Amino acid sequence: MHLRIIACLLSAILLSSASLPKKGPLPEKRPVEAETTKPVEEKTEKDAPAPNKDKTPLPTPEDTEPLPQKPEAEPEPVLTIEPEDGKEYAACLTALKQIGATFNEERRIDDGKGCGIDKPLTLETVLPGVALKPEGKMRCETALELARWTKDAVLPAAKVALKNEGPLTAIDQASSYVCRLRNNGTTGKISEHARGNAIDIASFTFKSGKSIEIQPRDEDPTLTGAFQRAVTATGCLYFETVLDPGSDEAHENHLHFDVQERKNGYRFCR
Repeated sequence: MHLRIIACLLSAILLSSASLPKKGPLPEKRPVEAETTKPVEEKTEKDAPAPNKDKTPLPTPEDTEPLPQKPEAEPEPVLTIEPEDGKEYAACLTALKQIGATFNEERRIDDGKGCGIDKPLTLETVLPGVALKPEGKMRCETALELARWTKDAVLPAAKVALKNEGPLTAIDQASSYVCRLRNNGTTGKISEHARGNAIDIASFTFKSGKSIEIQPRDEDPTLTGAFQRAVTATGCLYFETVLDPGSDEAHENHLHFDVQERKNGYRFCR
């Protein structure tokens, strides 16, 4: 027992006499690791995309490509007045005088858009004693064919079918020269009336005062019906185009005659 106490005292004396360092060892700094990635750049408000308020999809590169341009529309053809041959015109005037028609030569007509006549005339009487009412402007060729048809076809037919009405005194026209499209349309081709090539016959007047008006008469069994059918059919011997009330609604009350030439001498008659 006494020995343990003595041992403890000696240990305490030895410890008190030993010199201890005032500060303990400092920990070594951890080595800095090398940076392997670049620092993330902070985005500013300026770099941020604008908010898509309407929530519509943003354009892709394909959407931003320029649209193909439409090809330019082809220009409309310029319509001009066809010049007439001077020698042919002079020969026509001579023939028109010989048949007995009366007329006045007029100045060149140019109403634009292809409407007009290079060498127009105003026809007053088709044959001696047969007036054109009202007088009408047209080309000489149109007037000459009208006079020939009246002399060779209309007068003989009237003499047979309407002999009790006396001789023919007037051909009543509904349209000669007028600047318009076909059938008075707003679109389409220009009418032959706009070139002086056409005339519309509305009726025939006789000495008795009787007037035979053009109307649908294909089924008319009277001499009046026979007269209209005869003059219509013979019209195609003189004119390149003949349209009657059986053609369409636009011609229910007149005969349309024109001298517009077609390829290979083709004629349109109905």
